[in-house]
Amino acid sequence: MGKRLVRAPIGTKLAAGSRVTREVASHGNAVAGLPYDAERGCALTVRLLRAPVLLATGQDWLEEACAGMIDDGEAAHTSMGREAREELGLECGAVEAIGTVWSIPGVSTERVSLFLIPYRLAQRVGPGGGLVSEHEGITVVERSLRSLLADADAGNITDGKLLTLVLALRRRHAHVFEPR
Repeated sequence: MGKRLVRAPIGTKLAAGSRVTREVASHGNAVAGLPYDAERGCALTVRLLRAPVLLATGQDWLEEACAGMIDDGEAAHTSMGREAREELGLECGAVEAIGTVWSIPGVSTERVSLFLIPYRLAQRVGPGGGLVSEHEGITVVERSLRSLLADADAGNITDGKLLTLVLALRRRHAHVFEPR
């Protein structure tokens, strides 16, 4: 990936005149996407171990949107296609940009470019699961769109990227949630 964590203490003067120091993490920018099959009424997500989640809650996996880091010089939509191939075994066609958000603006310079990814079953070209060399332990999950939306509405989606993408999909393409 070529990214490394850099911690840079930043001194800044507040409006009231006092000076504060903050530690800022800088490790690149990322992409996240929600592939959805409107015809079959489903979407692809990933489940994997996240050490901070395990430490904080004891939960040994987190359901998330497909995501990854943008490599140096790579366009966000290109990174999204690479991550979808690696994590989901999905060959993307067109992607729909939703926006770019700060992941944790209080401590990180990272911004995440969000995408909706329409797909058809024929675009699933492999098992996914991530690169063996990255030891991610990704499980690919195919979920019904209605079930994802119900979880979003009930407050059961805890990955901010996935929640944002499900809500954006409802806002932009509500018809995909209708019964078949």
